[in-house]
Amino acid sequence: MTGSPGRRLGVVLTAVAACVIVLVPIASSQAAASGSPGAPKTVVIDGKRLLQAKARLGHGDPALRRAARDLVVRADGWLGQGPWTVVDKPRPAPSGDPHDYLSQAPYWWPSQPKTPENPWGCPYVQRDGERNPEVDTGTDRPDIGKVVSSVTTLSLAWYYTGKKQYAEHASRVLRTWFVDPVTRMNPHLNHGQFIPCKYDGRAIGIIDFSQQYTSVLDAIAILDTGAPGWSRSDRAGMRAWNVSFLDWLVNSPFGKQEAAAKNNHGTFHDMQVAALALATGDKELARKVVRDARGLRIDPQIAADGSQPQELARTRSWHYSTFDLVAYTRLADIGRHVGVNLWSYEGPDGQSLFKAVDYLLPAATGAARWPHPELEFYRFAASDVVHAAADAGDRKARAAVPRLETPPGGDLWALRPAAEQLDSIAG
Repeated sequence: MTGSPGRRLGVVLTAVAACVIVLVPIASSQAAASGSPGAPKTVVIDGKRLLQAKARLGHGDPALRRAARDLVVRADGWLGQGPWTVVDKPRPAPSGDPHDYLSQAPYWWPSQPKTPENPWGCPYVQRDGERNPEVDTGTDRPDIGKVVSSVTTLSLAWYYTGKKQYAEHASRVLRTWFVDPVTRMNPHLNHGQFIPCKYDGRAIGIIDFSQQYTSVLDAIAILDTGAPGWSRSDRAGMRAWNVSFLDWLVNSPFGKQEAAAKNNHGTFHDMQVAALALATGDKELARKVVRDARGLRIDPQIAADGSQPQELARTRSWHYSTFDLVAYTRLADIGRHVGVNLWSYEGPDGQSLFKAVDYLLPAATGAARWPHPELEFYRFAASDVVHAAADAGDRKARAAVPRLETPPGGDLWALRPAAEQLDSIAG
Protein backbone atom coordinates (compact mmCIF):
# COMPACT_ATOMS: atom_id res chain seq x y z
CA MET A 1 0.00 0.00 0.00
CA THR A 2 1.37 3.43 -0.91
CA GLY A 3 0.68 6.86 0.54
CA SER A 4 1.46 8.65 3.78
CA PRO A 5 1.42 6.79 7.12
CA GLY A 6 -1.61 8.78 8.20
CA ARG A 7 -3.50 7.93 5.01
CA ARG A 8 -2.60 4.23 5.32
CA LEU A 9 -3.78 4.18 8.94
CA GLY A 10 -7.04 5.82 7.89
CA VAL A 11 -7.63 3.13 5.30
CA VAL A 12 -6.89 0.40 7.83
CA LEU A 13 -9.23 1.86 10.42
CA THR A 14 -11.99 2.21 7.87
CA ALA A 15 -11.62 -1.44 6.94
CA VAL A 16 -11.53 -2.46 10.59
CA ALA A 17 -14.65 -0.46 11.31
CA ALA A 18 -16.46 -2.27 8.55
CA CYS A 19 -15.36 -5.63 9.96
CA VAL A 20 -16.62 -4.74 13.42
CA ILE A 21 -19.93 -3.49 12.06
CA VAL A 22 -20.50 -6.77 10.27
CA LEU A 23 -19.02 -9.24 12.71
CA VAL A 24 -20.50 -8.20 16.02
CA PRO A 25 -24.17 -8.70 15.10
CA ILE A 26 -23.32 -11.97 13.36
CA ALA A 27 -21.46 -13.23 16.44
CA SER A 28 -24.34 -12.17 18.69
CA SER A 29 -26.90 -13.86 16.45
CA GLN A 30 -24.91 -17.08 16.32
CA ALA A 31 -24.56 -17.11 20.10
CA ALA A 32 -28.28 -16.58 20.54
CA ALA A 33 -29.10 -19.36 18.10
CA SER A 34 -26.82 -21.86 19.85
CA GLY A 35 -27.82 -20.92 23.38
CA SER A 36 -25.51 -18.12 24.45
CA PRO A 37 -23.27 -18.92 27.44
CA GLY A 38 -23.60 -16.79 30.52
CA ALA A 39 -21.18 -14.12 31.60
CA PRO A 40 -17.50 -15.12 31.65
CA LYS A 41 -16.42 -16.30 35.11
CA THR A 42 -13.66 -13.71 35.32
CA VAL A 43 -11.80 -13.08 38.57
CA VAL A 44 -11.05 -9.36 38.21
CA ILE A 45 -13.31 -7.92 35.52
CA ASP A 46 -17.03 -8.13 36.19
CA GLY A 47 -18.11 -10.77 33.68
CA LYS A 48 -21.69 -9.42 33.64
CA ARG A 49 -20.37 -6.09 32.42
CA LEU A 50 -18.59 -7.87 29.57
CA LEU A 51 -21.81 -9.60 28.61
CA GLN A 52 -23.71 -6.32 28.74
CA ALA A 53 -21.05 -4.54 26.68
CA LYS A 54 -21.23 -7.29 24.07
CA ALA A 55 -24.98 -6.83 23.79
CA ARG A 56 -24.67 -3.05 23.53
CA LEU A 57 -21.99 -3.40 20.90
CA GLY A 58 -24.23 -5.71 18.92
CA HIS A 59 -26.92 -3.02 18.98
CA GLY A 60 -24.52 -0.40 17.62
CA ASP A 61 -23.49 1.61 20.70
CA PRO A 62 -21.26 4.30 19.09
CA ALA A 63 -18.83 4.66 22.01
CA LEU A 64 -18.30 0.91 22.18
CA ARG A 65 -17.86 0.72 18.42
CA ARG A 66 -14.99 3.21 18.66
CA ALA A 67 -13.38 1.18 21.44
CA ALA A 68 -13.91 -2.02 19.43
CA ARG A 69 -12.10 -0.53 16.45
CA ASP A 70 -9.11 0.23 18.68
CA LEU A 71 -9.28 -3.28 20.15
CA VAL A 72 -9.35 -4.94 16.72
CA VAL A 73 -6.38 -2.91 15.50
CA ARG A 74 -4.41 -4.12 18.52
CA ALA A 75 -5.55 -7.72 18.06
CA ASP A 76 -4.66 -7.76 14.37
CA GLY A 77 -1.18 -6.60 15.32
CA TRP A 78 -0.72 -9.72 17.48
CA LEU A 79 -1.86 -12.25 14.87
CA GLY A 80 1.52 -12.44 13.18
CA GLN A 81 3.53 -12.62 16.40
CA GLY A 82 4.41 -15.49 18.73
CA PRO A 83 3.93 -17.91 20.23
CA TRP A 84 6.74 -17.43 22.69
CA THR A 85 8.49 -19.89 25.01
CA VAL A 86 10.94 -19.75 27.91
CA VAL A 87 13.12 -22.42 26.32
CA ASP A 88 14.37 -20.24 23.46
CA LYS A 89 16.45 -17.74 25.47
CA PRO A 90 20.18 -17.74 24.61
CA ARG A 91 21.23 -19.02 28.03
CA PRO A 92 19.21 -20.81 30.71
CA ALA A 93 18.55 -19.59 34.22
CA PRO A 94 21.27 -20.26 36.83
CA SER A 95 19.56 -23.59 37.59
CA GLY A 96 20.49 -24.81 34.11
CA ASP A 97 16.87 -25.76 33.36
CA PRO A 98 15.67 -24.00 30.18
CA HIS A 99 12.09 -24.24 31.44
CA ASP A 100 12.85 -21.93 34.37
CA TYR A 101 11.81 -18.31 33.92
CA LEU A 102 14.66 -15.80 33.98
CA SER A 103 14.64 -12.02 34.30
CA GLN A 104 17.21 -9.43 35.28
CA ALA A 105 16.86 -6.62 37.83
CA PRO A 106 15.89 -3.56 35.76
CA TYR A 107 17.58 -0.83 37.80
CA TRP A 108 20.97 -2.45 38.37
CA TRP A 109 23.94 -1.53 36.16
CA PRO A 110 27.54 -2.70 35.68
CA SER A 111 30.05 -0.46 37.42
CA GLN A 112 33.20 -1.70 35.65
CA PRO A 113 34.21 -2.13 32.03
CA LYS A 114 33.29 -5.52 30.58
CA THR A 115 36.36 -7.61 29.91
CA PRO A 116 37.05 -11.29 29.19
CA GLU A 117 37.90 -11.69 32.88
CA ASN A 118 34.81 -9.73 33.99
CA PRO A 119 32.25 -10.25 31.19
CA TRP A 120 29.35 -8.74 33.15
CA GLY A 121 31.21 -5.64 34.34
CA CYS A 122 30.60 -6.52 37.99
CA PRO A 123 29.88 -5.39 40.61
CA TYR A 124 26.42 -4.11 39.70
CA VAL A 125 25.09 -0.93 41.35
CA GLN A 126 21.53 0.33 41.68
CA ARG A 127 20.23 3.39 39.79
CA ASP A 128 16.57 3.65 40.79
CA GLY A 129 14.19 4.37 37.96
CA GLU A 130 16.87 4.07 35.25
CA ARG A 131 16.18 0.94 33.23
CA ASN A 132 19.21 -1.08 32.11
CA PRO A 133 18.60 -2.16 28.48
CA GLU A 134 20.26 -5.50 29.27
CA VAL A 135 17.02 -6.62 30.92
CA ASP A 136 15.36 -6.77 27.53
CA THR A 137 17.94 -9.09 25.98
CA GLY A 138 18.71 -12.66 26.90
CA THR A 139 15.90 -13.10 29.44
CA ASP A 140 12.20 -14.00 29.46
CA ARG A 141 10.97 -10.63 30.74
CA PRO A 142 10.07 -9.10 27.35
CA ASP A 143 8.35 -12.26 26.17
CA ILE A 144 6.08 -12.67 29.18
CA GLY A 145 4.88 -9.13 28.55
CA LYS A 146 4.02 -10.12 24.98
CA VAL A 147 2.25 -13.26 26.18
CA VAL A 148 0.06 -11.28 28.58
CA SER A 149 -0.71 -8.43 26.20
CA SER A 150 -1.47 -10.70 23.27
CA VAL A 151 -3.77 -13.17 25.04
CA THR A 152 -5.61 -10.37 26.84
CA THR A 153 -6.22 -8.47 23.61
CA LEU A 154 -6.93 -11.49 21.44
CA SER A 155 -9.39 -13.08 23.85
CA LEU A 156 -11.34 -9.84 24.14
CA ALA A 157 -11.29 -9.36 20.37
CA TRP A 158 -12.72 -12.86 19.89
CA TYR A 159 -15.37 -12.28 22.55
CA TYR A 160 -16.61 -9.08 20.96
CA THR A 161 -16.25 -9.94 17.25
CA GLY A 162 -16.60 -13.72 17.08
CA LYS A 163 -13.59 -14.00 14.74
CA LYS A 164 -12.09 -17.39 15.48
CA GLN A 165 -8.53 -16.50 14.48
CA TYR A 166 -8.23 -14.33 17.59
CA ALA A 167 -9.24 -17.15 19.94
CA GLU A 168 -7.12 -19.71 18.12
CA HIS A 169 -4.01 -17.58 18.34
CA ALA A 170 -4.61 -16.72 22.00
CA SER A 171 -4.99 -20.45 22.69
CA ARG A 172 -1.76 -21.22 20.87
CA VAL A 173 0.15 -18.58 22.85
CA LEU A 174 -1.14 -19.88 26.20
CA ARG A 175 -0.57 -23.52 25.27
CA THR A 176 3.02 -22.86 24.22
CA TRP A 177 4.05 -20.86 27.30
CA PHE A 178 2.16 -22.75 30.02
CA VAL A 179 0.94 -26.19 28.89
CA ASP A 180 3.03 -27.95 26.21
CA PRO A 181 5.67 -30.10 28.01
CA VAL A 182 8.27 -29.25 25.38
CA THR A 183 7.94 -25.47 25.70
CA ARG A 184 6.16 -24.75 29.00
CA MET A 185 7.47 -22.64 31.84
CA ASN A 186 8.00 -24.26 35.23
CA PRO A 187 5.46 -22.76 37.69
CA HIS A 188 7.86 -20.77 39.87
CA LEU A 189 9.94 -17.58 39.79
CA ASN A 190 13.12 -18.69 41.51
CA HIS A 191 15.21 -16.72 39.02
CA GLY A 192 13.19 -13.53 38.68
CA GLN A 193 15.20 -10.29 38.64
CA PHE A 194 18.61 -11.86 39.17
CA ILE A 195 21.60 -9.54 39.56
CA PRO A 196 24.79 -10.72 37.79
CA CYS A 197 27.54 -11.79 40.19
CA LYS A 198 25.26 -11.09 43.15
CA TYR A 199 21.92 -13.01 43.25
CA ASP A 200 20.60 -15.92 41.17
CA GLY A 201 17.08 -14.62 41.79
CA ARG A 202 15.17 -12.42 44.21
CA ALA A 203 11.74 -12.36 45.80
CA ILE A 204 10.93 -9.04 44.17
CA GLY A 205 11.16 -10.79 40.80
CA ILE A 206 7.65 -12.05 41.55
CA ILE A 207 6.36 -8.68 40.39
CA ASP A 208 7.29 -9.64 36.83
CA PHE A 209 4.18 -11.82 36.98
CA SER A 210 2.03 -10.25 39.67
CA GLN A 211 1.79 -6.95 37.80
CA GLN A 212 0.17 -8.65 34.80
CA TYR A 213 -0.80 -12.30 35.27
CA THR A 214 -4.28 -11.60 36.63
CA SER A 215 -5.16 -10.39 33.12
CA VAL A 216 -4.26 -13.86 31.84
CA LEU A 217 -6.69 -15.40 34.34
CA ASP A 218 -9.48 -13.23 32.92
CA ALA A 219 -8.45 -14.08 29.35
CA ILE A 220 -8.72 -17.79 30.21
CA ALA A 221 -12.19 -17.23 31.66
CA ILE A 222 -13.24 -15.49 28.45
CA LEU A 223 -11.89 -18.35 26.30
CA ASP A 224 -13.71 -20.80 28.57
CA THR A 225 -17.04 -19.47 27.25
CA GLY A 226 -16.59 -21.57 24.11
CA ALA A 227 -13.66 -20.21 22.17
CA PRO A 228 -12.56 -22.19 19.11
CA GLY A 229 -9.09 -23.69 19.54
CA TRP A 230 -9.35 -23.72 23.35
CA SER A 231 -9.75 -27.34 24.39
CA ARG A 232 -10.68 -29.19 27.57
CA SER A 233 -7.06 -30.33 27.89
CA ASP A 234 -5.89 -26.72 27.58
CA ARG A 235 -8.19 -25.72 30.44
CA ALA A 236 -6.98 -28.63 32.56
CA GLY A 237 -3.35 -27.83 31.83
CA MET A 238 -3.75 -24.17 32.75
CA ARG A 239 -5.60 -25.03 35.94
CA ALA A 240 -2.84 -27.43 37.00
CA TRP A 241 -0.22 -24.76 36.28
CA ASN A 242 -2.15 -22.17 38.28
CA VAL A 243 -2.58 -24.52 41.26
CA SER A 244 1.17 -25.21 41.35
CA PHE A 245 2.04 -21.53 40.89
CA LEU A 246 -0.31 -20.48 43.70
CA ASP A 247 1.26 -23.04 46.03
CA TRP A 248 4.70 -21.65 45.23
CA LEU A 249 3.55 -18.03 45.76
CA VAL A 250 2.07 -18.84 49.18
CA ASN A 251 4.59 -21.33 50.57
CA SER A 252 8.01 -20.66 49.01
CA PRO A 253 10.58 -18.47 50.82
CA PHE A 254 10.45 -15.94 47.98
CA GLY A 255 6.66 -15.88 48.08
CA LYS A 256 6.64 -15.24 51.81
CA GLN A 257 9.24 -12.47 51.46
CA GLU A 258 7.20 -10.72 48.78
CA ALA A 259 4.03 -11.03 50.86
CA ALA A 260 5.86 -9.14 53.63
CA ALA A 261 6.82 -6.23 51.35
CA LYS A 262 5.52 -2.85 52.55
CA ASN A 263 5.11 -1.12 49.17
CA ASN A 264 3.60 -1.93 45.78
CA HIS A 265 5.30 -5.36 45.79
CA GLY A 266 3.15 -6.46 48.71
CA THR A 267 -0.02 -5.07 47.13
CA PHE A 268 0.62 -6.84 43.85
CA HIS A 269 1.45 -10.10 45.64
CA ASP A 270 -1.89 -9.94 47.46
CA MET A 271 -3.71 -9.23 44.22
CA GLN A 272 -2.07 -12.16 42.45
CA VAL A 273 -2.66 -14.65 45.28
CA ALA A 274 -6.30 -13.61 45.67
CA ALA A 275 -6.93 -13.88 41.93
CA LEU A 276 -5.28 -17.28 41.62
CA ALA A 277 -7.15 -18.54 44.66
CA LEU A 278 -10.47 -17.46 43.20
CA ALA A 279 -9.61 -18.86 39.77
CA THR A 280 -8.67 -22.26 41.20
CA GLY A 281 -11.63 -22.58 43.56
CA ASP A 282 -10.22 -21.44 46.92
CA LYS A 283 -12.74 -18.68 47.55
CA GLU A 284 -11.97 -18.53 51.27
CA LEU A 285 -8.30 -17.75 50.66
CA ALA A 286 -9.26 -15.07 48.15
CA ARG A 287 -11.66 -13.50 50.64
CA LYS A 288 -9.08 -13.59 53.46
CA VAL A 289 -6.40 -11.89 51.35
CA VAL A 290 -8.73 -9.08 50.28
CA ARG A 291 -10.13 -8.62 53.78
CA ASP A 292 -6.67 -8.56 55.38
CA ALA A 293 -5.47 -5.95 52.87
CA ARG A 294 -7.47 -3.31 54.73
CA GLY A 295 -5.24 -3.29 57.78
CA LEU A 296 -2.15 -4.83 56.20
CA ARG A 297 -1.92 -2.61 53.11
CA ILE A 298 -4.24 0.41 53.12
CA ASP A 299 -3.59 1.51 56.73
CA PRO A 300 0.23 1.67 56.50
CA GLN A 301 0.63 2.44 52.78
CA ILE A 302 -1.89 5.23 52.19
CA ALA A 303 -1.64 8.46 54.19
CA ALA A 304 -4.56 10.50 55.51
CA ASP A 305 -4.30 12.88 52.53
CA GLY A 306 -4.36 10.00 50.03
CA SER A 307 -0.66 10.05 49.18
CA GLN A 308 1.40 6.86 49.16
CA PRO A 309 4.65 7.74 50.99
CA GLN A 310 6.59 4.62 49.97
CA GLU A 311 5.86 5.34 46.30
CA LEU A 312 6.52 9.09 46.56
CA ALA A 313 10.04 8.28 47.75
CA ARG A 314 10.89 6.81 44.34
CA THR A 315 12.47 8.69 41.44
CA ARG A 316 9.40 7.61 39.43
CA SER A 317 6.85 8.70 42.03
CA TRP A 318 3.98 9.27 39.60
CA HIS A 319 4.51 5.94 37.93
CA TYR A 320 4.66 4.05 41.22
CA SER A 321 1.69 5.89 42.74
CA THR A 322 -0.49 4.95 39.77
CA PHE A 323 1.10 1.51 39.56
CA ASP A 324 0.28 0.62 43.17
CA LEU A 325 -3.29 1.77 42.63
CA VAL A 326 -3.64 -0.60 39.70
CA ALA A 327 -3.05 -3.41 42.19
CA TYR A 328 -5.43 -1.90 44.75
CA THR A 329 -8.26 -1.34 42.29
CA ARG A 330 -7.90 -4.84 40.85
CA LEU A 331 -7.81 -6.27 44.37
CA ALA A 332 -11.04 -4.38 45.03
CA ASP A 333 -12.49 -5.96 41.88
CA ILE A 334 -11.60 -9.41 43.22
CA GLY A 335 -13.18 -8.42 46.53
CA ARG A 336 -16.47 -7.76 44.75
CA HIS A 337 -16.53 -11.43 43.71
CA VAL A 338 -16.00 -12.64 47.30
CA GLY A 339 -18.17 -10.19 49.23
CA VAL A 340 -15.53 -7.73 50.46
CA ASN A 341 -16.00 -4.03 49.60
CA LEU A 342 -12.49 -2.61 49.65
CA TRP A 343 -13.64 0.73 48.25
CA SER A 344 -15.82 1.46 51.29
CA TYR A 345 -13.02 0.87 53.80
CA GLU A 346 -11.60 3.81 55.76
CA GLY A 347 -8.55 3.42 57.97
CA PRO A 348 -8.07 4.92 61.44
CA ASP A 349 -6.74 8.18 59.95
CA GLY A 350 -9.30 8.26 57.15
CA GLN A 351 -7.15 6.40 54.63
CA SER A 352 -9.05 5.02 51.66
CA LEU A 353 -8.71 4.02 48.05
CA PHE A 354 -10.96 6.91 47.05
CA LYS A 355 -8.59 9.39 48.72
CA ALA A 356 -5.60 7.76 47.03
CA VAL A 357 -7.16 8.17 43.60
CA ASP A 358 -8.37 11.71 44.38
CA TYR A 359 -4.78 12.65 45.30
CA LEU A 360 -3.84 11.99 41.66
CA LEU A 361 -6.68 13.93 40.04
CA PRO A 362 -5.04 17.37 39.63
CA ALA A 363 -2.13 15.85 37.70
CA ALA A 364 -4.28 13.23 35.96
CA THR A 365 -6.56 15.90 34.50
CA GLY A 366 -3.76 18.35 33.65
CA ALA A 367 -5.04 20.90 36.16
CA ALA A 368 -1.75 20.97 38.09
CA ARG A 369 1.80 19.71 37.88
CA TRP A 370 2.74 16.56 39.79
CA PRO A 371 4.67 17.98 42.78
CA HIS A 372 6.98 15.02 43.39
CA PRO A 373 10.06 13.54 41.64
CA GLU A 374 9.30 11.90 38.30
CA LEU A 375 11.89 11.12 35.64
CA GLU A 376 9.33 10.76 32.86
CA PHE A 377 5.74 11.86 33.45
CA TYR A 378 2.89 10.18 31.53
CA ARG A 379 -0.46 11.71 32.44
CA PHE A 380 -2.40 8.81 30.89
CA ALA A 381 -0.90 6.38 33.43
CA ALA A 382 -3.67 7.35 35.87
CA SER A 383 -6.59 7.03 33.45
CA ASP A 384 -7.68 3.50 34.32
CA VAL A 385 -7.51 3.93 38.10
CA VAL A 386 -9.60 7.09 37.82
CA HIS A 387 -12.15 5.15 35.74
CA ALA A 388 -12.17 2.46 38.45
CA ALA A 389 -12.83 4.97 41.24
CA ALA A 390 -15.54 6.66 39.19
CA ASP A 391 -17.29 3.35 38.61
CA ALA A 392 -17.03 2.60 42.34
CA GLY A 393 -18.90 5.80 43.21
CA ASP A 394 -16.26 8.53 43.62
CA ARG A 395 -17.92 11.76 42.46
CA LYS A 396 -14.63 13.61 42.06
CA ALA A 397 -13.25 10.84 39.88
CA ARG A 398 -16.45 10.71 37.84
CA ALA A 399 -16.20 14.44 37.16
CA ALA A 400 -12.56 14.00 36.14
CA VAL A 401 -13.16 11.24 33.57
CA PRO A 402 -13.89 13.58 30.61
CA ARG A 403 -10.57 15.36 31.23
CA LEU A 404 -8.38 12.25 31.31
CA GLU A 405 -5.68 11.72 28.71
CA THR A 406 -6.44 8.89 26.31
CA PRO A 407 -3.83 6.10 26.56
CA PRO A 408 -1.84 5.13 23.45
CA GLY A 409 -3.91 2.81 21.30
CA GLY A 410 -7.21 4.14 22.60
CA ASP A 411 -9.35 3.94 25.73
CA LEU A 412 -10.55 0.36 26.16
CA TRP A 413 -12.17 0.81 29.57
CA ALA A 414 -15.70 0.21 28.32
CA LEU A 415 -14.66 -3.18 26.88
CA ARG A 416 -12.44 -4.38 29.74
CA PRO A 417 -13.44 -2.42 32.88
CA ALA A 418 -10.48 -3.23 35.12
CA ALA A 419 -7.35 -1.14 35.57
CA GLU A 420 -4.26 -2.04 33.58
CA GLN A 421 -0.76 -0.64 33.83
CA LEU A 422 -0.80 1.89 31.00
CA ASP A 423 2.81 3.06 31.05
CA SER A 424 5.63 0.69 30.30
CA ILE A 425 8.12 0.56 33.16
CA ALA A 426 8.02 -1.55 36.30
CA GLY A 427 10.34 -3.03 38.90
